[in-house]
Amino acid sequence: MPLHPALKPVLEQLNALPGPKLHELPPAQARLLFAAMRMPAPEVPLPEVRELRIPGPAGEIPARLYRPSEGTLPALVYFHGGGWVIGDLDSHDFPCRDLARRSGCAVVAVDYRLAPEHRYPAAAEDCYAATRWVAEHAAELGIAGQKLAVGGDSAGGNLATVVALMARERGGPRLGFQLLVYPVTDADFGRASYVENAQGYFLEKPMMEWFWDHYVPDPARRREPHCAPLRAADLAGLPPALVLTAEFDPLRDEGEAYADRLAAAGVPTERFRYDGMIHGFFQMAGVLDDARAAIERSAAALRKALAS
Repeated sequence: MPLHPALKPVLEQLNALPGPKLHELPPAQARLLFAAMRMPAPEVPLPEVRELRIPGPAGEIPARLYRPSEGTLPALVYFHGGGWVIGDLDSHDFPCRDLARRSGCAVVAVDYRLAPEHRYPAAAEDCYAATRWVAEHAAELGIAGQKLAVGGDSAGGNLATVVALMARERGGPRLGFQLLVYPVTDADFGRASYVENAQGYFLEKPMMEWFWDHYVPDPARRREPHCAPLRAADLAGLPPALVLTAEFDPLRDEGEAYADRLAAAGVPTERFRYDGMIHGFFQMAGVLDDARAAIERSAAALRKALAS
């Protein structure tokens, strides 16, 4: 399928930006550029949005609680994308608000430590610690501790898969669902989707190489399951999953391969590819019907998975 017509002006504008590309900058400057590239998003007012400070393995972890209603709610612990190097609570405020509104679940967004200041496995350990803390403090947060999901996009999808693995290995917390939006699951740059979409579609192969070099500079460690979950020996016993991918995304094939491996391991898994879409489309609800549809699909899957 061809690129969605609404994305053409978006890509033209991004590709016409003067100066170095994001991955040609030092991380601190790349974070500023990423913030400046943020697209306008619809306002999503909620009755409660509250900042949290969660104890972590190396100090407090900033987090943000989104509650769409009163009462005890199921919850999604959400990890933002950005290649483990860029992104923060504000960069992903809109999808967290919209997921909370559409799903009826509370959302806890986690501002984990970033590389290269904090390399692998710092982000993963922060995300696991935050998830465990949410489960242990569910009552005070107005959350049903037995109805807990993890999710994220891109590098955040990677962290969600890793937290699910850690929870299985470490005896909890019990997770009822994984929401994986174009997740990073491997460090293989030779896959067909990397070749087909190497340049021109926002996330480019050199950018992913830059992210990996900052997060896990040792190539040998990139084969570890807490780094590349597609390489885990066994995926049985993990929570049910929804895996969303985009046609024009270097990460397409590894996300779909992970969904297939989950299903082969007996994990209830839904896999859905958005044709005509690029990496990052999940945050473009202001201009893309498919983005709104993807958020609604995710919200419906959360409602169904956490209802019982």
